[in-house]
Amino acid sequence: MSNSLSHSTTRTAVVTGAGSGIGRAVALALSGAGWSVALAGRRPGPLAETAALAAPDARMITVPADVSRPEDVDALFSAVRETFGHLGLLFNNAGTFGPGGVPVEDLAYEDWRTVVDTNLTGAFLCAQGAYRLMRAQDPQGGRIINNGSISAHTPRPHSVAYTATKHAITGLTKSLSLDGRPYRIACGQIDIGNAATDMTERMRTGTLQANGETAVEPVMAAADVARTVVHMADLPLEANVQFATVMATAMPYVGRG
Repeated sequence: MSNSLSHSTTRTAVVTGAGSGIGRAVALALSGAGWSVALAGRRPGPLAETAALAAPDARMITVPADVSRPEDVDALFSAVRETFGHLGLLFNNAGTFGPGGVPVEDLAYEDWRTVVDTNLTGAFLCAQGAYRLMRAQDPQGGRIINNGSISAHTPRPHSVAYTATKHAITGLTKSLSLDGRPYRIACGQIDIGNAATDMTERMRTGTLQANGETAVEPVMAAADVARTVVHMADLPLEANVQFATVMATAMPYVGRG
């Protein structure tokens, strides 16, 4: 991992939740495509593991940050500005499902707040930090890609907090896309279904369906998602993928319920 980072490049990215799963796959794919990448996440150890998987000449830094804490987000984007001098992309990926299988009437307030603070408030804070950098920098502009979910369209049973936040991410994406137009800031959303990560491990053993049955669901490789994000990121700012859905082909989404 190279520490000799150029301040002139505009192919610089922040990936939140970069210590595992989709975030790790996207960070490595962006790096492989020539992007300088800031890896953000709550735990330094997994971030270092992601960095160790990159090519020896990868331009990459690790910045431990809890996206639900404004001071951590401020420190993240300060580090990006000081290290790279420019921000071309934010992949707003950090998120949590919360406790699984809990009916709405039994969901604890603290668990609701944790999901909302991470998935929605964290996404807003990071988008705000990226927006401020992208508006002020020269050349002006950049791209934000929000990680929505199939749950931004269709819920699973007992997922009220996760589903509510992912529906809200769609509104965040649309507002950022509109408000960013005068400053060449594009914003799109990728809605992901059943990528093979720790979060979806239960799909392999069986998960509750809308009809009350438990069924094993197919999954796809996280690398397939990463390739889509790289494609979205590589577009000129005059073009934007507003919404993309990438899912395991045979998962029960079309016709779910």
